[in-house]
Amino acid sequence: MSELFAYKVLTAEQFDQFKADGVFRGAPVDLADGYIHMSTREQAAETVTKHFAGQDRLIMLMIDLAPFGDAVKWEVSRGGAFFPHLYGDLPMSAVAGKVVLRIGDDGQHQFPAGF
Repeated sequence: MSELFAYKVLTAEQFDQFKADGVFRGAPVDLADGYIHMSTREQAAETVTKHFAGQDRLIMLMIDLAPFGDAVKWEVSRGGAFFPHLYGDLPMSAVAGKVVLRIGDDGQHQFPAGF
């Protein structure tokens, strides 16, 4: 795949721990599966809806994939789509940006304009 960035969604608590540690080793599902689950820009909203419904104050990180080389594997997952999976730790230095996802009056997560 030729994506330059991937997206990782964390709870506020997970992000606070990531900031304190300087590295993210994975959420419980990541640790169970042996890799850090990420999404492309096009997949991120569906990922949030499926795995984080009703959770407010989520942190969506934009991850620069360049430093990881072969540690990022594009593997078939939901609906036959290829998702980026990071086989290794995620350092804070790879975070190229972040947004806080809040739940709007309609009960849905509010993504930045143009996302």
